Amino acid sequence: MRIAFHTPLNLFDDAGVSGDRRMARQLVAALETLGHAVAPVQAGRGYLADSEPAALARLEAEAARLRDVLLAGWRSGAAAAPELWFTYHNYYRAPDLLGPEIAAALGIPYVTAEASDAARRAEGEWARHTAIVRHGLDAAAAHFHFTGRDREGLEPWRRDGTALLPLPPFIAFDAPPPRHGGHDGGHDGPPRLVTIAMMREGTKLNSYRALARILARIGDEDWRLSVVGDGRSRGEVEQAFAGFAPERIAWRGLVARECALDELAAHDLFVWPGLREAYGLVYLEAQATGLPVVAFDSGGVPATVRPGETALLAPEGDEAAFAANLAALLRDGKRRRTMGEAARRFVLTERTLGRAADRLAEGLAIACRNHAARRRTAAGGRAS
Repeated sequence: MRIAFHTPLNLFDDAGVSGDRRMARQLVAALETLGHAVAPVQAGRGYLADSEPAALARLEAEAARLRDVLLAGWRSGAAAAPELWFTYHNYYRAPDLLGPEIAAALGIPYVTAEASDAARRAEGEWARHTAIVRHGLDAAAAHFHFTGRDREGLEPWRRDGTALLPLPPFIAFDAPPPRHGGHDGGHDGPPRLVTIAMMREGTKLNSYRALARILARIGDEDWRLSVVGDGRSRGEVEQAFAGFAPERIAWRGLVARECALDELAAHDLFVWPGLREAYGLVYLEAQATGLPVVAFDSGGVPATVRPGETALLAPEGDEAAFAANLAALLRDGKRRRTMGEAARRFVLTERTLGRAADRLAEGLAIACRNHAARRRTAAGGRAS
């Protein structure tokens, strides 16, 4: 099929390194492995930093102009029209202002991945934005959800003609990722912890601060931490760790992805609280190199691991439990190695591009059937 692929949150081809951009590119790659011709929609970035009505009105006007241009081009035969519209990440701060209307005008299926419904935003300053999102939720023939949290939010939209389909977070590698050396505590030096995250305000900074407090709880344990990442909140992050001896914390800065994989493989444990993470592809990367994970049971993090087998998850915000989990693995090299081996198997067999493509193929077939059934129902209603 010819598929139009829309990313309201961020530009598809802006070369950004964030997880949502990477997932968008991975989704396109998976669809292309199925033989589909995927064309990213050339639209502006639709993220809204605040609820200012004028900002939304501006985006709506831009979308209306682009919608008219696209439809005119397809109807004139200047370009082949898409046979399915696929929107990634429709939510209240980046509502899909193109897909539902274009899909309806062309009579093609409308599909989403990682759409979300914010019930608490349905009233108040974000109400208009949420109504637009919900229009898309109602219009879709299928929603692919990455996490249990997203599925719960979408449940009110499950009905005849709209399917909710699991698509667990997955990750693609250009080459087999490096493997952790299998250290079991007998190597020279203490266990080596590593974390990778951008340094920005909000949930990332909150997680860094939580990690510093957690490590302070186990200051008597022998460990070293490498921090990979950078950003506008670096000063605040460094301040959070200022109480530790300098030799315990290594600041690696921002590194290329292939270097990040090598960095992960050179360590023994991946630690990142993940407070309110959407899911976090870095958890999959860490496991792929053979590292067990210690994190909070927060947001979409559980969708990226096998709790108890490849990761130890503490209840969200329970820093004492997190510290206890981390201390237990610091003291047990054999368990770390067993969990790390299970983690690598898990990611490289179950969370691959191929597995995702299989789920997408099944889901698109369901979406096309749902769309055809909807059209038959609508035609019957008009006839009566």
